[in-house]
Amino acid sequence: METLLQADNDLFLTLNGFNSPWLDQFMWYFSGKFVWIFLYAAILVAISLKYGWRRTFYIVLLIALIITLCDQTCGHWVRNAIGRLRPSNPDNPISGMVHIVNGYRGGPYGFPSCHAANTFGLAVFVSLLFRHSSLTILMLLWALVTSWSRIVLGVHYPGDLLVGACIGTLIAVIVYYGARNIYRRFPHLPSLNMHMPSYIINTTLLSIVALMAIVACF
Repeated sequence: METLLQADNDLFLTLNGFNSPWLDQFMWYFSGKFVWIFLYAAILVAISLKYGWRRTFYIVLLIALIITLCDQTCGHWVRNAIGRLRPSNPDNPISGMVHIVNGYRGGPYGFPSCHAANTFGLAVFVSLLFRHSSLTILMLLWALVTSWSRIVLGVHYPGDLLVGACIGTLIAVIVYYGARNIYRRFPHLPSLNMHMPSYIINTTLLSIVALMAIVACF
């Protein structure tokens, strides 16, 4: 365990050391919540085009359940039980070597990462809903860059992100397949027919991601 922690520490310092004013600000906005509102709206529209508004209501509830479980699991249960200090925490011996952005240090503990859990949970769930390779790559890339931004900002070790991503993925898979099994028990529910070609949905989401990435640069 000590070897793993030391390797995690060394990898963090190496990755956190690759920074620049442009990268700092890009990751600062990319890691934020409000810059991605348009992406969330695009996902909502895409889901409604595929499943219809009636079915979309229940899918949104499932997404809310995934995010809640990720937050509670990572932000409260595991994080408080483990109590691993963030690298940016002033009480951490390496904090003096950590590059932070805009004075942001986060809360006291960072293991596991809620950002990684939430983004991977959403990415995996949306990927399972659509089952389209290009959309899956797009969503996972978004989750990966969001996770990377937490290292650039100096608030998470790579291990925090890896465990958070695993937790988010596991929760998304359990919720998806659990909901699908329940759905199959009620054949009277509306069918899941596609109302819009997949390439239109994927192109729309890709455009939104590219647009918001450009906005984050400024």
